[in-house]
Amino acid sequence: MNNQQTTSTILMIRPVNFGFNEQTAGSNAFQNRNVEQQQVQDKALAEFDSLVSILRENGVEVIVIDDTPEPHTPDSIFPNNWVSFHQDGNVFLYPMMAENRRLERREDIIMQLEDEFKINHIIDLSRFEHEHKFLEGTGSMVLDRENKIAYTCLSPRTDKDVLDLFCAQSGYKPVLFHAVDDNGMDIYHTNVLMCIGSKFAVICLDSIADEKEKAEVINSLKATNKEIVAISFAQMNQFAGNMLELKSKSGESLLVMSQNAYQSLKQDQKTTLKKYCKIVYADINTIENNGGGSARCMIAEVHLPHDL
Repeated sequence: MNNQQTTSTILMIRPVNFGFNEQTAGSNAFQNRNVEQQQVQDKALAEFDSLVSILRENGVEVIVIDDTPEPHTPDSIFPNNWVSFHQDGNVFLYPMMAENRRLERREDIIMQLEDEFKINHIIDLSRFEHEHKFLEGTGSMVLDRENKIAYTCLSPRTDKDVLDLFCAQSGYKPVLFHAVDDNGMDIYHTNVLMCIGSKFAVICLDSIADEKEKAEVINSLKATNKEIVAISFAQMNQFAGNMLELKSKSGESLLVMSQNAYQSLKQDQKTTLKKYCKIVYADINTIENNGGGSARCMIAEVHLPHDL
C-alpha cells in the first residue's frame, strides 16, 4: 500500500466554549495572556466557520462535529492532539498533558466516522497519562506519511517512551531532536516549527540548537527529496511553521495556513511553495492568540479507507 502524504477529508471540531486555557499556558509560549478576553468564543466561532468555508470552497471535504457544552474543553478546536487516522484503518488515541484536554477524547466521534470509513484497530496510548508521559498526536509528531518518518521534538508534552511505542505499532521511524524558541524555552509541539509536504518541508532550523540533531533532520529531509524552506524565529512566532498540505477532491495540492503565517512569508518563500501547492489562508487571529495554535492544529486529517 502506497501511503499518501495528503488527504482531501478532514475532521474539525466547532467550538462552543473556546478560551484561554490556564492548564496549557505554562508549556505553550504561543498563548498570549494579555489578549482581549471579551467575546472570545464568538470571534473564534466566526474564524472557525470562515476557515471551514474557505476549505470547502477549495474542494476539501470537511467533517464538522460540534463540541459539547459539558465538560468544559477550551481547546477542543485542536483535535489533532488527541487522535490520528491512518490509511491502514488504524486510529491512535494519545495521552495529553493538561487534564482538561483529556476530556476532548470522544468515542462518539470515532463511531460517527465508522459509518463512512473502515476502522480496523483503535490503539489507545492514553494510559501513559498515569505515568505523566505524553504524546500529543500530530502536534507532538510531524508525520512524513509517505516515508513513514515521525519528526519529533522532545518537550514536556512529548515523551520518548510513548513515541517509541507509537512507532513500534505504526511502523514509523522516529527522527528525534530538541527545539527551543528565541527565548530558549522548549517548543511545546513540533508542528509549530515544521510542516512536511509531499515535496517540501517548511522548518525553523534556528530552533534546533544541537548541530548534530539539526544535521540529522536536514539529511532526512534531503534523503526523502524535500525542498527545504527555512523560516525564521519571527516567522515561526507568526505560525508560519503551522501549515498543512491537503488536497482537493479533484487532486489539487493545497497548503493551508493562517493569514498571519501567510503575511509573514517572504516573496521567495511564497514562490517556492507555490511551485507545489495553491496557498489557502484565513484570519484566525483570536484562535492563535488564545489557543497558541493555528491552522494545522485545527485539522485532524482523515486518511482512513472508505467503507465500501
